[in-house]
Amino acid sequence: MFHLRPLFLGVSAAALFASAVTAQQTDITVALQLEPPHMDPTSAAAGAIDSVLYSNVFEGLTRFMGDGSVVPGLAQSWEISDDGLTYTFKLRDGVTFHDDTTMDADDVKFSLDRIGADDSANAQKALYAAISEVTVIDPLTVEIKLSKPNGNMLFNLAWGDAVIVGPESIENIKQMPIGTGAFKFVSWTQGDKVELAKNTVYWGSPAKLDKATFKFISDPTAAFASMMAEDVDAFISFPAPENLPQFEADPRFQVLIGSTEGETILSTNNKMPPFDNVKVREAMAHAIDRQAIIDGAMFGYGTPIGTHFAPHNPAYVDLTGMSNFDPEKAKALLAEAGFPDGFETTLDLPPPSYARRGGEIIAAQLAAVGIKAEIRNVEWAQWLETVFKGKNFGLSIISHTEPMDIGIYANPDYYFQYDNPDLQALITKLNSTTDPDMRNKMLGEAQKIIADDYVNGYLFQLASLSVAKVGVQGLWANAPTQATDLTAVSWTQ
Repeated sequence: MFHLRPLFLGVSAAALFASAVTAQQTDITVALQLEPPHMDPTSAAAGAIDSVLYSNVFEGLTRFMGDGSVVPGLAQSWEISDDGLTYTFKLRDGVTFHDDTTMDADDVKFSLDRIGADDSANAQKALYAAISEVTVIDPLTVEIKLSKPNGNMLFNLAWGDAVIVGPESIENIKQMPIGTGAFKFVSWTQGDKVELAKNTVYWGSPAKLDKATFKFISDPTAAFASMMAEDVDAFISFPAPENLPQFEADPRFQVLIGSTEGETILSTNNKMPPFDNVKVREAMAHAIDRQAIIDGAMFGYGTPIGTHFAPHNPAYVDLTGMSNFDPEKAKALLAEAGFPDGFETTLDLPPPSYARRGGEIIAAQLAAVGIKAEIRNVEWAQWLETVFKGKNFGLSIISHTEPMDIGIYANPDYYFQYDNPDLQALITKLNSTTDPDMRNKMLGEAQKIIADDYVNGYLFQLASLSVAKVGVQGLWANAPTQATDLTAVSWTQ
């Protein structure tokens, strides 16, 4: 859904003439709520890195478009062997990194080998585990061999975790990202902004903007003030949805409302007692009123979910009825599990509004059935360190914005530590299946398994809510991946 408010009416002819001869604006300042912990999308789980750098600075063999489709990126074409085990990519000619070094098949091999290395810090390493060998055929041809067919490989290669990087720049990539994209990295003032500039020798369609600045504004009140004062030109994933009607009514602004891949969940540490008891997890699911969270934290924006899957996906199965709001059932299940008086735990909340605001509501809902959750507000870097990496948490709230990521439930080392061999076997089979109907059937089975096990509390699909000045065009309304793709953004004359 896309809302565009008209400009003021009754403009004089002189003003119209003046605007016609005014030079078109070629810079933009975009605000985001979360600041990246560093600048390497291939060695962190933080979607905030992709929000700034995906497609703008870094590119992969394939890439996502705003409608969620996967199209050629640095690979102009590819062939897949009949057995699905060999992918041969033809690379684009004349592509250079921002440090003027040539991008070729050696860089592709380096990047993919780095993902699979023993010391790899890639957050999505499991997506590429089937890659058994990467061979350079010639400078513009690279062959990827798989140990088993993977029907998602072209999709997986579009993730920010698989962008192509050069060995010459890898040592300083976390502070000085060097890619092949339509924008070059200029500077990062930590706690404030990242500046990009147009890549004048870009291999593809050049950026229409000369300069782009990403500002980081975590506080919802400050976000509203910065937009109203026109200090920023756009705010992506605007954190104060209660203000959207005000922007819609203001002729200076446009509001973009779309969908995301963000399954917002009450993350649960499945190995920590008492959450290792499925009855406890089921009790929590019935203690939660999803609609109250959507209304109270997101002002009605969001779609209820009953499993870890996007409702707009054709394979989605509506399982919300398995975890309907039923406090009395929640209390009975807690008693059956040996906790008639409830228990105490922790609830770690990162900065996004859905987490901080939603966490207050969930804590109250859990308290109503006897579960006392101590709220701990944490910054993003701390959440990554203590929750995601350290697994030192009871409960948390997070939106998983990675596309088609139900496979994370097949990784027992993933931060919520769910270990189910049946699901792992199903996901393995899914990954080797290419038939769309069979894949959808298996995806439905996977959704049912994790809903049956109440692995996490499934809350809602995050809406994509952004605000921009009326002159900005080309922003994504939907968010098929966590990215702020500015490569086709411009200002109307």
